[in-house]
Amino acid sequence: MTTPRLALAGIFILALAALPLAGEAQQANRVYHVGVVLFGGPHSATVDGLRDGLRELGFEEGKQYVLDVRDGKGDLKAAEAAAGSLEGDKVDVIVAMTTSITLAVKRATKSVPIVFYAGTDPVSVGLVESFRKPGGRLTGIHGQSGGLAAKRLELLKEMVPRLRRVVVFYRPDSPSAQQSVRVARDAARGLKLELVERPVASVEELRAGLRNLRAGEADALLYVADAMVASQTELIIESARAKRLPTMLQEHGSVAKGALAAYGESFYTIGRLSAKDVRRVLLGANPGELPVEQVDRLHFVINLKTAKALGLTIPRSLLARADEVIE
Repeated sequence: MTTPRLALAGIFILALAALPLAGEAQQANRVYHVGVVLFGGPHSATVDGLRDGLRELGFEEGKQYVLDVRDGKGDLKAAEAAAGSLEGDKVDVIVAMTTSITLAVKRATKSVPIVFYAGTDPVSVGLVESFRKPGGRLTGIHGQSGGLAAKRLELLKEMVPRLRRVVVFYRPDSPSAQQSVRVARDAARGLKLELVERPVASVEELRAGLRNLRAGEADALLYVADAMVASQTELIIESARAKRLPTMLQEHGSVAKGALAAYGESFYTIGRLSAKDVRRVLLGANPGELPVEQVDRLHFVINLKTAKALGLTIPRSLLARADEVIE
């Protein structure tokens, strides 16, 4: 082959290599429509994380994409209806926060790609075929929310030495809650604690359950993995403050608002991590071929002001283990 032919062949190979990048650049000129469905409350931090994550990846809101956030405010039927509406509006992808929301979004839609966060094993609840090859139109992030109840209970007992009875509110039809309550029951037996279970089917039932909680019925309130309950974090904190109940919740933002402590994942971080898959799907990737990512970074936060109001002295050893202490 002559030198000119070699040069021509080299140019052709370079052109082929550049095709995917050119395709990405061409698609990036579009303004994509990104839908988000969540239960509200602390899950709203996901949206901030998603925005920041997409910006870091070169996607500017208003230029490369628009965000359409649908907050179900703890109502699963409203979230399901919102998902159907988003598909009707021809969004390019839906971001679904929590296992129950993702299941609802999957039921309500037929073809739109879904990037999810699930605190329950997404394979066991039928969201994906496997972690490595999800199949279908879903991919996303799997967290540990469903299995953290035991550690939360252990930490709560260290903070509240007089602890005997712990109340939990949850939806009995939630896969995450079912798993989390089983874990909490086992942990309570091992710690010689009584778990006071209060199944609730709606925000209204949760509100009534908190209002009707009698003095002496429980020594503290523990969060078990339930997105509907989490959506009402501010209500829980307000009710617990009025009844002088220590609270162990899941998200660090709730501690800044007055909860005694929290142990769990950062929804902001989950949103930021989700941006990677959202971008890939927008640029043409098949979600069924994008492996489900597992997150294991957990945060333990304590509010000393709340502890003082409750007459609690937090052991120094526990304060040393906390990722953040609010004074």
